[in-house]
Amino acid sequence: MRDEPLTLLDIMENDTPHAEFASLSACHTAVGDEETPDEVIHLAAGLQFSGFKSVIGTLWVVDDAVVKHVVEAFYENMFTAWALNRATNAVKAKVPLEQRMVFIHIGV
Repeated sequence: MRDEPLTLLDIMENDTPHAEFASLSACHTAVGDEETPDEVIHLAAGLQFSGFKSVIGTLWVVDDAVVKHVVEAFYENMFTAWALNRATNAVKAKVPLEQRMVFIHIGV
């Protein structure tokens, strides 16, 4: 890869069975090429096809300052189960237990 561009095919052919998470904060990382017949193939999808269980990408241009704030907030609550736990505990005083128990997290 040193002397050539990294292609989507290169990424998709790379077997990464233990890859858990990738975050792509550059612009348009979850958008396919207009000239590609199947526009669902993009960098974020390529990473998932190569084995990443979870991928975050961007759909359009995003400001660097916005990326910084979103990434910081995301990593504070990266593990979704913890994020859900914190959210349901935050409303404990206003929401009865049976309504807080309704929520469930499934997946990675």
